Amino acid sequence: MVLNDESAEKRKSARLAILELANMISVPMSLNAVVRLNVADAIWQGGSNTPLSASQILQRIASTGSDPENLQRILRMLTSYGVFEEHLTNESSPLDGSASERKYSLTEIGKTLVTDAEGLSYAPYVLQHHQDALMKAWPLVHEAVLDPTTEAFVKANGEPAYDYYGKQEEMNELMLKAMSGVSVPFMKAMLDGYDGFKGVERLVDVGGSAGDCLRMILKKYPGVRHGINFDLPEVVAKAPNIPGVTHVGGDMFKSIPDCDAIFMKWILTTWTDNECKLIMENCYKALPEGGKLIACEPVLPKDSDDSHRTRALLEGDIFVMTIYRAKGKHRTEEEFKQLGQSVGFSHFRAFHVDYFYTVLEFQK
Repeated sequence: MVLNDESAEKRKSARLAILELANMISVPMSLNAVVRLNVADAIWQGGSNTPLSASQILQRIASTGSDPENLQRILRMLTSYGVFEEHLTNESSPLDGSASERKYSLTEIGKTLVTDAEGLSYAPYVLQHHQDALMKAWPLVHEAVLDPTTEAFVKANGEPAYDYYGKQEEMNELMLKAMSGVSVPFMKAMLDGYDGFKGVERLVDVGGSAGDCLRMILKKYPGVRHGINFDLPEVVAKAPNIPGVTHVGGDMFKSIPDCDAIFMKWILTTWTDNECKLIMENCYKALPEGGKLIACEPVLPKDSDDSHRTRALLEGDIFVMTIYRAKGKHRTEEEFKQLGQSVGFSHFRAFHVDYFYTVLEFQK
Protein backbone atom coordinates (compact mmCIF):
# COMPACT_ATOMS: atom_id res chain seq x y z
CA MET A 1 0.00 0.00 0.00
CA VAL A 2 2.87 2.35 0.83
CA LEU A 3 4.41 1.65 -2.56
CA ASN A 4 1.14 2.52 -4.28
CA ASP A 5 0.91 5.75 -2.28
CA GLU A 6 4.51 6.60 -3.21
CA SER A 7 3.79 5.90 -6.89
CA ALA A 8 0.68 8.06 -6.77
CA GLU A 9 2.65 10.94 -5.22
CA LYS A 10 5.35 10.59 -7.86
CA ARG A 11 2.72 10.72 -10.60
CA LYS A 12 1.20 13.84 -9.06
CA SER A 13 4.62 15.49 -8.85
CA ALA A 14 5.36 14.54 -12.45
CA ARG A 15 2.09 16.05 -13.64
CA LEU A 16 2.75 19.24 -11.72
CA ALA A 17 6.26 19.41 -13.21
CA ILE A 18 5.03 19.01 -16.79
CA LEU A 19 2.33 21.64 -16.21
CA GLU A 20 5.02 24.04 -14.99
CA LEU A 21 7.22 23.28 -18.00
CA ALA A 22 4.32 23.68 -20.44
CA ASN A 23 3.52 27.10 -18.98
CA MET A 24 7.16 28.17 -18.66
CA ILE A 25 6.75 30.78 -21.40
CA SER A 26 4.95 32.89 -18.77
CA VAL A 27 8.30 33.42 -17.01
CA PRO A 28 10.42 35.05 -19.74
CA MET A 29 7.47 36.98 -21.15
CA SER A 30 6.58 38.35 -17.70
CA LEU A 31 10.24 39.23 -17.21
CA ASN A 32 10.08 40.98 -20.57
CA ALA A 33 6.98 42.86 -19.36
CA VAL A 34 8.56 44.19 -16.15
CA VAL A 35 11.60 45.34 -18.14
CA ARG A 36 9.41 47.18 -20.64
CA LEU A 37 7.54 48.75 -17.74
CA ASN A 38 10.84 49.72 -16.03
CA VAL A 39 9.67 48.19 -12.75
CA ALA A 40 13.16 47.53 -11.35
CA ASP A 41 14.29 51.16 -11.60
CA ALA A 42 10.95 52.30 -10.17
CA ILE A 43 11.46 50.17 -7.05
CA TRP A 44 15.19 50.79 -6.74
CA GLN A 45 14.99 54.60 -6.78
CA GLY A 46 18.72 55.21 -6.30
CA GLY A 47 19.19 52.38 -3.83
CA SER A 48 16.22 52.72 -1.50
CA ASN A 49 14.57 49.47 -2.68
CA THR A 50 11.55 50.32 -0.55
CA PRO A 51 8.79 47.70 -0.84
CA LEU A 52 6.02 49.09 -3.05
CA SER A 53 2.54 47.88 -3.94
CA ALA A 54 1.59 47.43 -7.59
CA SER A 55 -0.42 50.66 -7.39
CA GLN A 56 2.56 52.56 -6.00
CA ILE A 57 4.83 51.18 -8.72
CA LEU A 58 2.39 52.25 -11.42
CA GLN A 59 2.31 55.77 -10.00
CA ARG A 60 6.03 55.97 -10.82
CA ILE A 61 6.00 54.38 -14.28
CA ALA A 62 2.63 54.70 -15.98
CA SER A 63 -0.19 57.04 -16.82
CA THR A 64 -3.70 56.79 -15.42
CA GLY A 65 -5.79 53.88 -16.58
CA SER A 66 -3.11 51.24 -15.95
CA ASP A 67 -4.16 48.06 -14.15
CA PRO A 68 -2.42 47.41 -10.78
CA GLU A 69 -4.10 44.03 -10.35
CA ASN A 70 -2.58 42.69 -13.56
CA LEU A 71 0.82 44.05 -12.57
CA GLN A 72 0.50 42.33 -9.19
CA ARG A 73 -0.25 39.03 -10.92
CA ILE A 74 3.02 39.36 -12.86
CA LEU A 75 4.98 40.37 -9.76
CA ARG A 76 3.63 37.41 -7.76
CA MET A 77 4.64 34.93 -10.44
CA LEU A 78 8.15 36.40 -10.75
CA THR A 79 8.43 36.39 -6.96
CA SER A 80 8.09 32.61 -7.12
CA TYR A 81 11.21 32.63 -9.35
CA GLY A 82 13.20 34.87 -7.01
CA VAL A 83 13.09 38.12 -9.01
CA PHE A 84 11.12 40.03 -6.38
CA GLU A 85 10.56 39.65 -2.66
CA GLU A 86 6.96 39.87 -1.49
CA HIS A 87 6.07 41.69 1.73
CA LEU A 88 2.62 41.25 3.28
CA THR A 89 1.55 44.34 5.24
CA ASN A 90 -1.16 44.80 7.86
CA GLU A 91 -3.02 47.16 5.56
CA SER A 92 -6.02 45.83 3.67
CA SER A 93 -5.55 45.34 -0.06
CA PRO A 94 -7.47 47.72 -2.35
CA LEU A 95 -7.10 45.16 -5.16
CA ASP A 96 -8.82 42.09 -3.73
CA GLY A 97 -10.13 43.23 -0.33
CA SER A 98 -7.89 40.82 1.57
CA ALA A 99 -6.58 41.69 5.03
CA SER A 100 -2.97 42.09 3.81
CA GLU A 101 -1.59 44.24 1.03
CA ARG A 102 1.24 42.82 -1.09
CA LYS A 103 4.33 44.97 -1.62
CA TYR A 104 7.47 44.13 -3.59
CA SER A 105 11.18 44.86 -3.39
CA LEU A 106 14.08 43.65 -5.52
CA THR A 107 16.09 40.52 -4.76
CA GLU A 108 19.68 40.15 -5.97
CA ILE A 109 18.23 38.74 -9.20
CA GLY A 110 15.92 41.71 -9.57
CA LYS A 111 18.80 44.14 -9.02
CA THR A 112 20.48 42.91 -12.22
CA LEU A 113 17.71 44.75 -14.09
CA VAL A 114 18.52 48.10 -12.44
CA THR A 115 20.29 50.64 -14.65
CA ASP A 116 23.72 51.43 -13.18
CA ALA A 117 25.79 54.63 -13.28
CA GLU A 118 27.18 53.64 -16.69
CA GLY A 119 23.68 53.14 -18.10
CA LEU A 120 24.08 49.35 -18.15
CA SER A 121 22.00 46.45 -16.83
CA TYR A 122 20.78 43.02 -17.89
CA ALA A 123 17.43 44.54 -18.96
CA PRO A 124 18.42 45.00 -22.64
CA TYR A 125 19.60 41.36 -22.68
CA VAL A 126 16.07 40.32 -21.67
CA LEU A 127 14.50 42.53 -24.35
CA GLN A 128 16.94 41.40 -27.03
CA HIS A 129 16.00 37.78 -26.52
CA HIS A 130 12.29 38.43 -26.95
CA GLN A 131 12.07 40.57 -30.07
CA ASP A 132 9.40 39.60 -32.60
CA ALA A 133 11.83 38.16 -35.16
CA LEU A 134 13.40 35.86 -32.57
CA MET A 135 10.06 34.81 -31.13
CA LYS A 136 8.91 33.73 -34.60
CA ALA A 137 11.76 31.20 -34.73
CA TRP A 138 11.00 29.33 -31.50
CA PRO A 139 8.01 27.27 -32.74
CA LEU A 140 10.42 25.81 -35.33
CA VAL A 141 13.04 24.41 -32.94
CA HIS A 142 12.12 20.86 -33.98
CA GLU A 143 13.24 21.75 -37.51
CA ALA A 144 16.85 21.82 -36.26
CA VAL A 145 16.47 18.08 -35.71
CA LEU A 146 14.71 17.33 -38.99
CA ASP A 147 16.76 19.67 -41.17
CA PRO A 148 19.93 21.12 -39.58
CA THR A 149 21.02 22.77 -42.85
CA THR A 150 18.83 25.82 -42.23
CA GLU A 151 18.34 27.62 -38.92
CA ALA A 152 14.89 28.12 -37.44
CA PHE A 153 15.50 31.89 -37.55
CA VAL A 154 16.14 31.72 -41.29
CA LYS A 155 13.01 29.65 -41.89
CA ALA A 156 10.95 32.16 -39.91
CA ASN A 157 12.49 35.38 -41.24
CA GLY A 158 14.01 34.53 -44.61
CA GLU A 159 17.66 35.35 -43.80
CA PRO A 160 20.35 34.70 -41.15
CA ALA A 161 20.12 36.57 -37.85
CA TYR A 162 23.20 38.76 -38.28
CA ASP A 163 22.11 39.82 -41.79
CA TYR A 164 18.68 40.60 -40.41
CA TYR A 165 20.12 42.63 -37.52
CA GLY A 166 22.28 44.59 -39.94
CA LYS A 167 19.18 45.87 -41.75
CA GLN A 168 17.29 46.70 -38.55
CA GLU A 169 19.07 49.58 -36.82
CA GLU A 170 16.91 49.42 -33.68
CA MET A 171 17.49 45.66 -33.30
CA ASN A 172 21.22 46.05 -33.84
CA GLU A 173 21.48 48.85 -31.27
CA LEU A 174 19.56 46.77 -28.73
CA MET A 175 21.84 43.78 -29.33
CA LEU A 176 24.95 45.93 -28.81
CA LYS A 177 23.49 47.41 -25.62
CA ALA A 178 22.54 43.94 -24.40
CA MET A 179 26.04 42.64 -25.04
CA SER A 180 27.57 45.62 -23.21
CA GLY A 181 25.37 44.95 -20.19
CA VAL A 182 26.69 41.39 -19.99
CA SER A 183 30.21 42.04 -21.26
CA VAL A 184 31.34 44.74 -18.83
CA PRO A 185 30.78 42.67 -15.64
CA PHE A 186 32.47 39.70 -17.32
CA MET A 187 35.49 41.74 -18.41
CA LYS A 188 35.92 43.11 -14.90
CA ALA A 189 35.79 39.58 -13.47
CA MET A 190 38.21 38.28 -16.09
CA LEU A 191 40.75 41.06 -15.56
CA ASP A 192 40.59 40.48 -11.80
CA GLY A 193 41.00 36.70 -12.06
CA TYR A 194 43.19 36.10 -15.13
CA ASP A 195 46.71 37.48 -15.70
CA GLY A 196 47.49 35.99 -19.11
CA PHE A 197 48.00 39.41 -20.71
CA LYS A 198 51.27 39.92 -18.78
CA GLY A 199 54.20 40.19 -21.17
CA VAL A 200 51.99 40.75 -24.22
CA GLU A 201 52.97 43.79 -26.30
CA ARG A 202 50.87 43.35 -29.44
CA LEU A 203 47.30 42.12 -28.89
CA VAL A 204 44.55 41.49 -31.44
CA ASP A 205 40.90 41.40 -30.40
CA VAL A 206 39.06 39.31 -33.01
CA GLY A 207 35.47 40.45 -33.35
CA GLY A 208 36.19 43.42 -31.09
CA SER A 209 33.32 45.61 -32.36
CA ALA A 210 33.85 49.14 -30.99
CA GLY A 211 37.03 48.20 -29.10
CA ASP A 212 35.59 48.40 -25.59
CA CYS A 213 37.29 45.20 -24.42
CA LEU A 214 40.68 46.35 -25.68
CA ARG A 215 40.16 49.64 -23.88
CA MET A 216 39.66 47.79 -20.58
CA ILE A 217 42.60 45.42 -21.19
CA LEU A 218 45.03 48.25 -22.06
CA LYS A 219 43.98 50.17 -18.97
CA LYS A 220 44.79 47.16 -16.77
CA TYR A 221 47.92 46.15 -18.73
CA PRO A 222 49.78 49.24 -20.01
CA GLY A 223 52.54 46.89 -21.20
CA VAL A 224 50.30 46.08 -24.17
CA ARG A 225 51.71 48.79 -26.42
CA HIS A 226 49.64 48.05 -29.49
CA GLY A 227 46.05 46.85 -29.52
CA ILE A 228 44.42 45.88 -32.80
CA ASN A 229 40.64 45.88 -32.93
CA PHE A 230 39.90 43.40 -35.75
CA ASP A 231 36.37 43.12 -37.09
CA LEU A 232 34.42 43.44 -40.33
CA PRO A 233 35.24 46.65 -42.25
CA GLU A 234 31.71 48.04 -41.82
CA VAL A 235 31.95 47.46 -38.05
CA VAL A 236 35.34 49.08 -37.41
CA ALA A 237 34.39 52.00 -39.65
CA LYS A 238 32.07 53.13 -36.82
CA ALA A 239 34.54 52.44 -33.99
CA PRO A 240 35.72 55.45 -31.94
CA ASN A 241 39.30 56.58 -31.59
CA ILE A 242 41.01 54.80 -28.65
CA PRO A 243 44.58 55.63 -27.60
CA GLY A 244 46.89 52.69 -28.30
CA VAL A 245 44.32 50.91 -30.49
CA THR A 246 44.28 50.53 -34.27
CA HIS A 247 41.02 49.50 -35.91
CA VAL A 248 41.58 46.99 -38.71
CA GLY A 249 38.87 45.65 -41.00
CA GLY A 250 39.08 42.11 -42.35
CA ASP A 251 37.72 38.58 -42.35
CA MET A 252 38.80 36.10 -39.65
CA PHE A 253 38.10 33.23 -42.05
CA LYS A 254 40.83 34.53 -44.37
CA SER A 255 43.57 35.89 -42.09
CA ILE A 256 44.25 37.57 -38.76
CA PRO A 257 46.92 40.26 -38.10
CA ASP A 258 50.24 39.05 -36.65
CA CYS A 259 50.57 39.56 -32.90
CA ASP A 260 51.85 38.18 -29.58
CA ALA A 261 48.41 37.13 -28.40
CA ILE A 262 44.85 36.97 -29.70
CA PHE A 263 41.78 37.70 -27.63
CA MET A 264 38.24 36.76 -28.63
CA LYS A 265 35.02 36.80 -26.68
CA TRP A 266 31.87 34.83 -27.53
CA ILE A 267 33.04 34.08 -31.07
CA LEU A 268 33.52 30.32 -31.37
CA THR A 269 30.17 29.31 -29.90
CA THR A 270 28.20 30.54 -32.93
CA TRP A 271 30.23 28.57 -35.49
CA THR A 272 30.40 24.93 -36.53
CA ASP A 273 33.38 22.72 -35.65
CA ASN A 274 34.90 23.10 -39.13
CA GLU A 275 34.43 26.86 -39.06
CA CYS A 276 36.01 27.03 -35.60
CA LYS A 277 38.98 25.06 -36.89
CA LEU A 278 39.44 27.54 -39.73
CA ILE A 279 39.29 30.51 -37.35
CA MET A 280 41.72 28.84 -34.97
CA GLU A 281 44.08 27.86 -37.81
CA ASN A 282 44.30 31.52 -38.81
CA CYS A 283 44.97 32.41 -35.17
CA TYR A 284 47.74 29.81 -35.06
CA LYS A 285 49.35 31.26 -38.21
CA ALA A 286 49.25 34.80 -36.79
CA LEU A 287 51.05 33.86 -33.56
CA PRO A 288 54.77 33.36 -32.86
CA GLU A 289 56.10 30.31 -31.04
CA GLY A 290 54.84 30.63 -27.47
CA GLY A 291 52.04 32.98 -28.51
CA LYS A 292 48.53 32.30 -27.30
CA LEU A 293 44.89 32.50 -28.19
CA ILE A 294 42.71 33.65 -25.29
CA ALA A 295 39.10 32.70 -26.00
CA CYS A 296 36.24 33.50 -23.62
CA GLU A 297 33.30 31.20 -24.20
CA PRO A 298 30.37 29.52 -22.46
CA VAL A 299 31.61 26.03 -21.60
CA LEU A 300 29.23 23.15 -20.99
CA PRO A 301 29.72 20.96 -17.91
CA LYS A 302 30.34 17.27 -18.41
CA ASP A 303 27.21 16.25 -16.48
CA SER A 304 23.65 17.49 -17.02
CA ASP A 305 22.59 18.56 -13.53
CA ASP A 306 19.78 20.92 -12.52
CA SER A 307 21.92 23.81 -11.22
CA HIS A 308 21.15 27.34 -12.41
CA ARG A 309 24.53 27.50 -14.17
CA THR A 310 24.06 24.26 -16.08
CA ARG A 311 20.54 25.16 -17.08
CA ALA A 312 21.61 28.62 -18.26
CA LEU A 313 24.42 27.11 -20.34
CA LEU A 314 22.21 24.43 -21.90
CA GLU A 315 19.45 26.96 -22.60
CA GLY A 316 22.03 29.22 -24.26
CA ASP A 317 23.09 26.29 -26.42
CA ILE A 318 19.53 25.87 -27.69
CA PHE A 319 19.36 29.62 -28.32
CA VAL A 320 22.45 29.39 -30.55
CA MET A 321 20.98 26.39 -32.39
CA THR A 322 17.67 28.17 -32.99
CA ILE A 323 18.79 31.72 -33.77
CA TYR A 324 22.36 31.68 -35.07
CA ARG A 325 23.64 28.34 -36.34
CA ALA A 326 21.94 24.96 -36.17
CA LYS A 327 25.37 23.34 -35.77
CA GLY A 328 27.01 26.20 -33.91
CA LYS A 329 27.09 25.22 -30.26
CA HIS A 330 28.37 25.54 -26.74
CA ARG A 331 31.13 22.99 -26.08
CA THR A 332 32.78 21.20 -23.19
CA GLU A 333 36.36 21.93 -22.14
CA GLU A 334 37.45 18.65 -23.73
CA GLU A 335 35.82 19.58 -27.04
CA PHE A 336 37.60 22.95 -27.03
CA LYS A 337 40.88 21.25 -26.16
CA GLN A 338 40.48 18.87 -29.09
CA LEU A 339 39.70 21.74 -31.47
CA GLY A 340 42.90 23.48 -30.37
CA GLN A 341 45.02 20.36 -30.76
CA SER A 342 43.58 19.70 -34.22
CA VAL A 343 45.08 22.96 -35.53
CA GLY A 344 48.43 22.66 -33.73
CA PHE A 345 48.06 24.30 -30.31
CA SER A 346 50.15 22.20 -27.92
CA HIS A 347 49.03 23.60 -24.55
CA PHE A 348 45.53 24.20 -23.20
CA ARG A 349 44.30 25.67 -19.91
CA ALA A 350 40.87 26.72 -18.66
CA PHE A 351 40.26 29.46 -16.09
CA HIS A 352 36.91 29.72 -14.31
CA VAL A 353 36.96 33.41 -13.46
CA ASP A 354 33.28 34.15 -14.09
CA TYR A 355 29.92 32.74 -12.98
CA PHE A 356 29.05 31.79 -16.58
CA TYR A 357 31.88 32.19 -19.08
CA THR A 358 35.27 30.43 -19.07
CA VAL A 359 38.64 31.77 -20.23
CA LEU A 360 40.28 29.22 -22.55
CA GLU A 361 44.00 29.61 -23.23
CA PHE A 362 45.56 27.86 -26.25
CA GLN A 363 49.36 28.21 -26.51
CA LYS A 364 51.45 27.59 -29.62
